[in-house]
Amino acid sequence: MALHENLTIYKKALDLAVYFENIVKNFSRYHKYSVGTELREMSREILILIVKANSLKDKKEALLKVRIKIEELKILINISKEIKAFRSFKSFEYSIKCAVNIAKQNEGWMKSLNRGSLG
Repeated sequence: MALHENLTIYKKALDLAVYFENIVKNFSRYHKYSVGTELREMSREILILIVKANSLKDKKEALLKVRIKIEELKILINISKEIKAFRSFKSFEYSIKCAVNIAKQNEGWMKSLNRGSLG
């Protein structure tokens, strides 16, 4: 099994999952148990999908799932901002920047697979 701990995308996704675990504590009770729970679960799902993708020979399908899950997470982060679940704009800003960064790394990983199959 390939070491996922060395992947930058894994490290960034882990940072975001841990961030949500800590930040959701500060959400109001209503938001903590609605969007907060979803943010935490989705960020963990992304981590698991990254580990799966890294361990598979054909990574493309797993990376497509990562792409979709990250887009879902970005939507949920934006909804959380709109309903004022985040205590500060900085919390939203950090969350969305991390999600975008993970998405970019995922796209780069997918492109590198395409280049490898062409050669």
